[in-house]
Amino acid sequence: MKHFVKIAACFLLCVAMAQAQSPTGAPKAVEAWNELKGEKFEALQLKGDAARGAEAFQACQGCHKRGATGSSNGAYPRLAGQHATVLIEQITDIRSGRRTNPKMAPFADEHVLTTQEIADIAVYLQALPIQYQIGDKGAGNDLERGKGLYVRDCAVCHGDRGQGHAQKFVPLIAGQHYGYVLRELAYIRDEKRGNANPDMVTVIHPYRNEDLEVVADYISRLTLP
Repeated sequence: MKHFVKIAACFLLCVAMAQAQSPTGAPKAVEAWNELKGEKFEALQLKGDAARGAEAFQACQGCHKRGATGSSNGAYPRLAGQHATVLIEQITDIRSGRRTNPKMAPFADEHVLTTQEIADIAVYLQALPIQYQIGDKGAGNDLERGKGLYVRDCAVCHGDRGQGHAQKFVPLIAGQHYGYVLRELAYIRDEKRGNANPDMVTVIHPYRNEDLEVVADYISRLTLP
């Protein structure tokens, strides 16, 4: 019954907010980037259970879809295969208000998810296969320039294949939906995301919209071995 209520609430809110919206407001507190304390630290210490995570994730499928593939138009990100550490970081940051995401905040609320369920969902999602054929990609007009920007500015942290780095909380971005990557890059450049790595903000602050478009297009086509 508990998870039925969650699923119903998620479905109704997703219908009401079907289109992506720009985040507004600011983080509730100014802290060092990714400071490991409080619930984030607690969740990282817990042992996640994938079976429990699969059950808890049912409340999220209204937006993130079965298999955590996200939406083909990029409104919602692909979560399958993402590092558990990154997932825990993002969920707890949204929950605390450090990351501005008014669409997801109601589903990350402490009355909806326990700290243990956050750890369980993270382990479950990390183990899911990435279905690259289900993906939103850009126009492909200038992939060489997109690759050049990625190699110059992004690969040092995200890896040459977009594999990320679990221990450093750098997300796996290979095959992420073009629309989602483009939107989040713009939020980070414009300092609207809240919990963005300040080094990344500095790197892409000079990017024009066209730069964001070509690098997002290149990222959307990356795949892992």
